Amino acid sequence: MTPTPKIVFLDASSLSDLPAFDRLNEVGDFTSYDLTEPSEVPERAADAQVIITNKLEITAEVIEQLPELKLICVSATGTNNVDHKAAEKRNIPVRNVAGYSTDSVAQLTLTAYFTVAMDLLHLNELVYNGAYSKARDFTMWRHPFHELPGKRFGIIGLGAIGQRVAELAACYGAEVVYHSISGSDHDVPYRRVDLEELLTTSDVVSIHCALSDDTRHLIGYAELERMKSTAYLINMARGGIVVEADLARAIDAREIAGAAVDTFSTEPLPDDHPYLGVKQREHLLLTPHVAWASVEARTRLIDGVIENIKAGW
Repeated sequence: MTPTPKIVFLDASSLSDLPAFDRLNEVGDFTSYDLTEPSEVPERAADAQVIITNKLEITAEVIEQLPELKLICVSATGTNNVDHKAAEKRNIPVRNVAGYSTDSVAQLTLTAYFTVAMDLLHLNELVYNGAYSKARDFTMWRHPFHELPGKRFGIIGLGAIGQRVAELAACYGAEVVYHSISGSDHDVPYRRVDLEELLTTSDVVSIHCALSDDTRHLIGYAELERMKSTAYLINMARGGIVVEADLARAIDAREIAGAAVDTFSTEPLPDDHPYLGVKQREHLLLTPHVAWASVEARTRLIDGVIENIKAGW
């Protein structure tokens, strides 16, 4: 009979509010902490056979201090927070969960675009602050807005999330084109274009590629200058794909109409981040890395972690 593993979730704060979270008790002797400092890992996971981490780094030093460790589960898609060489040296599998947040990220992508492009936060405030009540006309707006049908929606990275965004944009009547970082064609009804054409002709540029040596700082000031002055940039992928200081500068210079960003190079956002110094704030919508976090997506994530524990134990 296989012994019940001791499982420690080191940084469970983003999942522990869900009813599904309690199911982790069914697969082992389970303990969770909302947050764990790196110095606390050796004590908290001292005799754990399975550890679960979301963002907390599992370094070679940490792995060396956990003699009972047999499995590392990452409650995310990326596993760059784990030292894979150190895990391989001990024959410890590292399991992630892929595809759980596709619909959630795609949903916020379109929502964020419409919010910034239609100036919705400002219009909402006009009603609440009494400006609309004092208006002489029945309607009011600050910036004209356009319909998405007939506009070109350019997607950088056509993986699962990129394809779902493409489907939603196409449902609105947009012309979807995409740029493949690898240069590969996908079996999709959308045209592949080079980055230059995508940037210069798209009304919306939406980023959905992974962060890698090929994509780090892919979009800097030169690329933003090549976009239409009426175009919007949406980044729901990784902050490092965009040169953040350059985007802040381009927003204030009105090189593009606006942007919506959900991910940042450093998270949480530092007080001195360039985005927070933008003068034209109505043209830059910022959300706190929340695109992945619908209730359904987080529930699928827990289910995936449970399956990884069952398969790896």
